[in-house]
Amino acid sequence: VVESVGENVNEVAPGDVVIPTFLSECGECEDCCSKRSNLCSKFPFKIHPWMPRYENSRFTDLKGEVLYHFLFVSSFSEYTVVDINHVVKIDPAIPPNRACLFGCCIATGVGAACKVANVEAGSTVVIFGLGSIGLAVAKGAKLCGANRIIGVDVNPDKFEIAKKFGVTEFINSKDCGNESLSQVVKEMTGGGADYCFECVGLASLVQEAYASCRKGWGKTIVLGVQKPGSQLSLSSFEVLHSGKTLTGALFGGVKAKSDLPLLLKRYIDNELQVDEFVTHEVKFQDINKAFELLMGGKCIRCVIWMDK
Repeated sequence: VVESVGENVNEVAPGDVVIPTFLSECGECEDCCSKRSNLCSKFPFKIHPWMPRYENSRFTDLKGEVLYHFLFVSSFSEYTVVDINHVVKIDPAIPPNRACLFGCCIATGVGAACKVANVEAGSTVVIFGLGSIGLAVAKGAKLCGANRIIGVDVNPDKFEIAKKFGVTEFINSKDCGNESLSQVVKEMTGGGADYCFECVGLASLVQEAYASCRKGWGKTIVLGVQKPGSQLSLSSFEVLHSGKTLTGALFGGVKAKSDLPLLLKRYIDNELQVDEFVTHEVKFQDINKAFELLMGGKCIRCVIWMDK
């Protein structure tokens, strides 16, 4: 909820309900004016401790000590300072414990399937990693009419959970025997999947996902975040001769201000169900418990309430 606004801010007013987003949309640069990109060039995404338009912080604690911004959002705080290009005004009637999912999870997964991959009806989709992002991809693929949605994970318990999100088949990557994961996928799909989504953040898994795509038209979309400095190794021969596509999709290709309201409308219209993503809700003082649940693989999404 907006507490106050600074100079020249007229897009929102005190009392408005907003979603803070780590990706900006200035609405003025060439990228923001194009339908082909969601990567604002005026306020580009980067990991640093400052406000996007100032090389300093606008954020202090009660003692006046400087606090540092994280991904332009700093959401683990009761109050934060956010640039206008990083907030999206929403309908206050939307429950906050559902609206918050659109700040990354839902937008990234559904956007990657519907907007970046543009999954076609009747197609075959393989999702590598069935965390919240992978499950959101499944939601998006189902919305697009995918016929087969194959989930890949090391945890067999996730298949029953994933069924609720639209996943139709499961591969335990630990049970591939002498075959590579991509060989198993190719055998299941008769030559490779139409769309593969890497949702873990492992260079080796990106390569397996790319190898799992069908030649000629297969698309691999990378959503997982690998550690800095990680490199991909692809055969230039295969890249040329296979005719496949490999692309990244930061924030699922979603433009924060332009596309989030459309996704939220699909939620309001009951076209996009998101309730099952929230498996736990905790008070702010129990934030460490939320991390434990996440790290232990015991939750999909844990919502933290600031005022309860």
